[in-house]
Amino acid sequence: MEAVVKRRVSTRLSRGRVDLAVTFERTTQVQYELNRPLIAGYVQALRAIQEEFDLPGEPDINIVARLPGALQPARDGLDEKMIAGVERAVDLALDDLEKMREQEGAALRTEMRERLDRIESLVPVIEAAAGGLVEIYRARLHKKISELINRGGQTIEIDPGRLAQEVAYLADRSDVSEEMARLRSHLSQFREALDSTADTGKMLDFLLQELNREANTTLSKSTDLSIKEASLAIKAEVEKLREQVQNVE
Repeated sequence: MEAVVKRRVSTRLSRGRVDLAVTFERTTQVQYELNRPLIAGYVQALRAIQEEFDLPGEPDINIVARLPGALQPARDGLDEKMIAGVERAVDLALDDLEKMREQEGAALRTEMRERLDRIESLVPVIEAAAGGLVEIYRARLHKKISELINRGGQTIEIDPGRLAQEVAYLADRSDVSEEMARLRSHLSQFREALDSTADTGKMLDFLLQELNREANTTLSKSTDLSIKEASLAIKAEVEKLREQVQNVE
């Protein structure tokens, strides 16, 4: 029956590990088989004891019957009714499992959507902080150059064009607009996958990898505290989503 049961389960479930045990109880009279080699060896041993030690008596049937393994239930083959019964029981178990998974899935979808909303709420925070970095870089660079000049007692005029080039270079290195655009796209695809009736577990795994990559890239691009905190918060939500996605088929 193992191949039959495995095939029945695999047609209904496509992801995860399934442990299934089949037991049945006979309702008809049980027939027993004699373990003749075991009994014969036991009786022969008793005869040998009698002869060697000149002991009286005969082997007691009650003792032989209690001998472990002397009597065994007859192993009747599986007939069509028994096979049909097992298949029906497996189908009923799978029906109950799917109902339970649907209920758990609905609750899981709600929780994951809430985490997606939290991630999306952090995107404007990062974008707003990133939008003010140009002026921050300009002021910081201008201050640093001025400090160096004053420290040397020199009078040098700062070239606005050169300053603008350096600021533009720093701003380009810390630009996270592409990461935020891709992150929004991944969030949208994640929501669509949650509403899909197809098997989406592996797809969600992939999208979480991409979300985590965008958060890591954003984290490495900027030294701004608010951007780093928001990126770390996104990574924390992604990790919680990753744990939940393991239960999604």
